[in-house]
Amino acid sequence: MSPRQYSSGFEGEAQMIKVLIIDDSAVVREALTEILSSDPEIEVIGTALDPIFAVRKIKENRPDVITLDVEMPRMDGLTFLRRLNETGNPIPVVICSSKVEAGSDNAAKAMAYGAVEMILKPQLGTKQFLLESRIRICDAVKAAYHATPNLTRMISRSGGLDRLTAGFDGTPSPERKIQPKLSADVMLPAGTFHTLETTEKLIIIGASTGGTEALREVLETMPVDAPGIVIVQHMPEHFTTSFARRLDSLCKIAVKEAADGDTVMRGQALIAPGNKHTLLKRSGARYYVEVKDGPLVSRHRPSVDVLFRSASRYAGKNAVGVIMTGMGDDGAKGMKEMHDSGSYTIAQDEKTCIVYGMPAEAVKLGGVDEIVPLQNITARALAAASRLK
Repeated sequence: MSPRQYSSGFEGEAQMIKVLIIDDSAVVREALTEILSSDPEIEVIGTALDPIFAVRKIKENRPDVITLDVEMPRMDGLTFLRRLNETGNPIPVVICSSKVEAGSDNAAKAMAYGAVEMILKPQLGTKQFLLESRIRICDAVKAAYHATPNLTRMISRSGGLDRLTAGFDGTPSPERKIQPKLSADVMLPAGTFHTLETTEKLIIIGASTGGTEALREVLETMPVDAPGIVIVQHMPEHFTTSFARRLDSLCKIAVKEAADGDTVMRGQALIAPGNKHTLLKRSGARYYVEVKDGPLVSRHRPSVDVLFRSASRYAGKNAVGVIMTGMGDDGAKGMKEMHDSGSYTIAQDEKTCIVYGMPAEAVKLGGVDEIVPLQNITARALAAASRLK
């Protein structure tokens, strides 16, 4: 199967991360401006009290990242986020609101609509909280910025933001150079494979932007006796718990947030917790997960590359690897390592991806055995697992 052509990354000189703040509270706009402007890598290029005002500033200033409240006059933040996502424009959004408690309907919608990061503001003492959360907020903006290496291609293909509102022409931001990033070596050095022939097979999945609903579709169609599944979905800390609970209520298999030492077993999917790396390990014929702290890898924590590398090391030909919709290239190198260790590897196709970034990069590296549409991933993964020897 010939690799598809895909261009990612940008050339040119590095520049500051341009941020637009959208919030109807003057206090919050002032506090966020102060916080973000204090970071030498970030430039606040404007503020707006609601999305309608923001559209003109987006057109004029081309922000790299948007911070967005949920409750605002004229158009609420979730409606704006949904419309922004529907244009195909990948300007990453950090939700900063008191209305996105973990497990809430707003939180689930924000993730489904493509929010990259979420920061929960308290109802009272907001300014003090924001000032005390300076590092968290700046890190969220930087993580969001680095989640979009394919901006030019996405806008040129979709027509950009012109569908968000009349007169918005969707011209992309100036090209930028993405800063160096850490590889999976910092969590698990590359080395020889330690696979052991077992009758138990595994399915290892990585996803990012658009992955919450894509994973729901895959897991809902898994039978009760499906092979053990381990998943990394890029998602903020605390939100993976509610995400796992939601899936558990919808699926035939059990779904839970992974805890350190959990056994990987048939009929269960383990979802890596936000802000922690999750690795596959083996003790005899038993597979289990190790959940641990560590630096951002491929600009993410949890990182798909880390999970996939550990699967290549300890599962090899006993595993099926699946890489799904998402911006960037996290998981591409790890999938190639899984492929080289004997795993069967599957990538979601471009047509059914919200963002064809991670799968395309895996194809580009030659680490993919099969490219399939979302609706066929479950069947193809199960078929591959049944014939692994």
